[in-house]
Amino acid sequence: MIAQVVFNLPIDRAFDYVVPPDWESVLQPGMRVLAPFGRRQLVGYVLKTTPSTTIQAPKTLLRLIDDASMFTSDRWYVARWMTGYYGCSLGEALAAILPTGLHSVKKGDTKKGDTNTLGNVFVSPILPTLTAEQQRAFEVFTALVKAQRFAPFLLHGITGSGKTELYLRVIEKVLEQGRSAICLVPEIALTPQAIDRFRQRFASDVGIWHSRLTPRQRAIAWQDAASGRCCIMVGTRSAVFAPMHRIGLIILDEEHDPSYKQTESPRYHAREVAMARAKDAHAMVILGSATPSVESYDAATRGQLHLLELTQRVQGRALPKVEIVDMRQELTRGRRSAVFSVRLQRALEQTVDLNEQAILLLNRRGFARVAQCPACGTVSRCQACSVPLIYHATTNRLRCHYCNREQDAPETCQVCSRGYVHLRGSGTQRIESELHRLFPASAIARMDADATKPRDSHRRVYDLVTTRQIDLLVGTQMVAKGWDVPSVTLVGVISADTALNLPDFRAGERTFDLLTQVAGRAGRGDRPGRVIIQTFCPTHYAIRAASQHDYHAFYRAEIAMRRRFRLPPCVRLVDLTVQGRGEQRVERAARELATALKVRITRSISLLGPAPHRLSVLRGNHRWHVVLKAKRVEPMLAVVRATLQEGRRFRGLPVIVDVDPQ
Repeated sequence: MIAQVVFNLPIDRAFDYVVPPDWESVLQPGMRVLAPFGRRQLVGYVLKTTPSTTIQAPKTLLRLIDDASMFTSDRWYVARWMTGYYGCSLGEALAAILPTGLHSVKKGDTKKGDTNTLGNVFVSPILPTLTAEQQRAFEVFTALVKAQRFAPFLLHGITGSGKTELYLRVIEKVLEQGRSAICLVPEIALTPQAIDRFRQRFASDVGIWHSRLTPRQRAIAWQDAASGRCCIMVGTRSAVFAPMHRIGLIILDEEHDPSYKQTESPRYHAREVAMARAKDAHAMVILGSATPSVESYDAATRGQLHLLELTQRVQGRALPKVEIVDMRQELTRGRRSAVFSVRLQRALEQTVDLNEQAILLLNRRGFARVAQCPACGTVSRCQACSVPLIYHATTNRLRCHYCNREQDAPETCQVCSRGYVHLRGSGTQRIESELHRLFPASAIARMDADATKPRDSHRRVYDLVTTRQIDLLVGTQMVAKGWDVPSVTLVGVISADTALNLPDFRAGERTFDLLTQVAGRAGRGDRPGRVIIQTFCPTHYAIRAASQHDYHAFYRAEIAMRRRFRLPPCVRLVDLTVQGRGEQRVERAARELATALKVRITRSISLLGPAPHRLSVLRGNHRWHVVLKAKRVEPMLAVVRATLQEGRRFRGLPVIVDVDPQ
């Protein structure tokens, strides 16, 4: 007997192996096997078995890993859908669906403390009263849950409008029908508070899925879902693949968050996978956000998603007052090295004096070498791509990392004729040190990637904040989402426009999202909230709209820019990144790849580049990329498949294919 096996490799074909005689009666499609592959031994996935092969002297399989198939028909469907939508191999798709390190856990082999469910908890006897808007939305959801058909929704609700309560109530209706639910949250929003909401509501087992699970916890959570013991899975991106029985609902909370896009192959987006899986299962999808992605809101305006909006905070609470501080004026006052503006520093002093709490946000990811005028705030941008030009000190030139256009670094601002400076960033540790200097008697904590490395560090910081043991919390994006602390009355944004200077056409959207989300942390209790945003670009439409809590104004400006420059959602993009050692070799291969693509593309496909990738060197590899742009992705993938060699390589170098890059 011959088994056809695929691997987690960028190779679009199966390999034939001899099945040991004692396996023939038990081997099934969907089982994992250990197989020799060149000089390596790799885990593969059995597609099917055949009586014979045309391959001369095929190798024999080494070990059978599973005692049953790991893939039901719905998982096969999702895997094959991914190969068509993202251009990945079937082996890559199967590996994404089945989590890394998953091993068999026999019945009775679970020890106390191993399980990662939120089971055996009481159902909260007192439910909050729904607002009129919540009630109308709930009635719409309930009707379609009963219909048991595919129904995609965009739930656009301002911060504090009660989206989570709606999720919980719709999940209850789904469970009443004997179906299951998945609730996805961004990694940084999977706070102890979010988990506690489920713990307080449901008596049935609720599984938790995130990147910090141990391999054993991961295996148990997977098996609990596959066996039906777990009817609700709360988790991050990869939880979209959880093997739930009779899936009836998939929720993406904070659906705009870029962490829903996988950064390794296959580069899927959880939103699109959720849609495909729900369509196959005749289930409902709810995309929830206070700041919907431009793609999702555009789809709603075109009728592809049902749009429901929550415009009022629960209990009639007002949105916080937002104040913008023009940091250009701070410079004219001689405060060039000051971290805090006069207004923010005074607000912090008042907050401490009143025994209230404050959150300070520093978007450290936003650091980039851009040319910006300190007088008027103008940033040099590419005229073709509308993204900031990146300064290269070695050539003293500005370059677009999308289309590779270059220009000399200007000596004077073309808008106000003042000199240009290069932006420098301040880290969270510096902010923390400055707070200790200004407020030596206050309890101060920092929350960023470095501070939260230890297991359960999120829980520790959260508990300290909610029990009023922390007065001032400074952090990166982690502090912008999932925090509902009534005593936080002040939110300060140290530098709102650093993200605007990234070479990314979504920079305005990212900035608006982050500012709106972090502003929503203030004023959730009885005391009114206040938000102070420090910026060099006070007139930018994203910052203005965020200060006014006006998503629709932001969307109108953003979609106009996207249409003007033919950017998503008006078109689809496929990004091809060539990477390897040796800068000249990579650049030469990228230029030859662009030439080879131009021979095959039709007039419906545009080609940008080649140009240095915005991460031009990553882990010692130089990176150049080519971007294809068209209305539909299928013709672009057809050209890519025809151009690349087996293993997605070109001129001996690996090529990363990213559909709908984020």
